Amino acid sequence: MKGWAVSSGISSEAWFNEALYPDWGQRFKVVKELVHKRSPFQDIRIFESSSHGRVLVLDGIIQITERDEFIYQEMLAHVPLFMHPHPKRVLIIGAGDGGVLRRVLQHKTVEKAVMVEIDGDVIELSKQHLPMFGKDAWDDPRADVIVGDGIDYVKKADDGAFDVIIVDSTDPIGVGDVLFTDDFYKNCARILSDEGIIVNQCGVPFQQADELRETTARRAKFFPHVTAYLAAVPTYVGGFMTLGMAKKGTAPHKLELATLQKRAQESEIAESCQYWTPEVHIASFSLPPYIAQNLPRS
Repeated sequence: MKGWAVSSGISSEAWFNEALYPDWGQRFKVVKELVHKRSPFQDIRIFESSSHGRVLVLDGIIQITERDEFIYQEMLAHVPLFMHPHPKRVLIIGAGDGGVLRRVLQHKTVEKAVMVEIDGDVIELSKQHLPMFGKDAWDDPRADVIVGDGIDYVKKADDGAFDVIIVDSTDPIGVGDVLFTDDFYKNCARILSDEGIIVNQCGVPFQQADELRETTARRAKFFPHVTAYLAAVPTYVGGFMTLGMAKKGTAPHKLELATLQKRAQESEIAESCQYWTPEVHIASFSLPPYIAQNLPRS
């Protein structure tokens, strides 16, 4: 099967070899394959690894692992929601494993979280085999989970309908490609409120600088403030993962640490975090030059 390798020696061992880069990669020792299915959109695989717990793979590329999912999910959700002065309405595009939805619903200010995932199989298989990610978020009355096209949803949504948009997609290839276009970001700006924020993963710039550079350039056409922040996720090999942010209203860098600490204390969320803190939040926007050079110059 594609993606698997068998080590040499007396006893055979199954390994999963990630297919993200043609000349460099990582592999996981497989304890047990839990499911392997071809959906109408992509190849889905979930397996139990010996080092990272359960692992979700789409089209041969690692999406999330049980061991370090908290880093990516916390930074993707908590940074924009703590930055916004009062986030009530949140739109999540993708994130079919449910981890982002769970983190969003931890915020007391959130009255409604709409999650639009194009591949219903990812949702159902995650509920079955990755229940630790979404937990009880699927049954939260504030959650509206839609199996559908996020592009179409954004296109049809009302002006100013959301305060925060979180895009948790694959890289801009295959099913995720349409989430990185001018039209998409133009509509996102339209449906965001006055202090609205959009975030999405922009790859590992040591290997994927073009992704960060092109995505931020597109968003700069429609938002007054465009930046990126960092998360060190071991599974996303190649150094820092960048999470791109575009914002209306007040500039992101004007959020003071004291304000962030106050919001964190009032929310009672920080106690459950293993990566996000107010201090990490502020520091994550300090970019090394090799990353910062890929952002539009102000």
